[in-house]
Amino acid sequence: MSASIQRPTTTAFFVQAAISFGISLVTMAYGIAKLPLGDWERGFLALGLVFVVTSSFTLAKCVRDRQEIGEVTHRVDQARLEKLISEHDPFEVKPL
Repeated sequence: MSASIQRPTTTAFFVQAAISFGISLVTMAYGIAKLPLGDWERGFLALGLVFVVTSSFTLAKCVRDRQEIGEVTHRVDQARLEKLISEHDPFEVKPL
């Protein structure tokens, strides 16, 4: 039975994700700062941006945690199955 191999994230993918996140955050902050609005409206939009960013990180962490739990459960189930198969003797005669 083959174990699933999780490939590590490449450096290029990590850099691309970090740069795209940085660009989107900076451009949104710049757009909010340059809008022709009052301080209260600008503060409200900035607070909304902060909420979106933090909730995105939280969602990513929850997805990652759920995936890791699934992988651990799969490995435990696989180990139990392998133990049962290794302990099973098809030629054993069981009393009635």
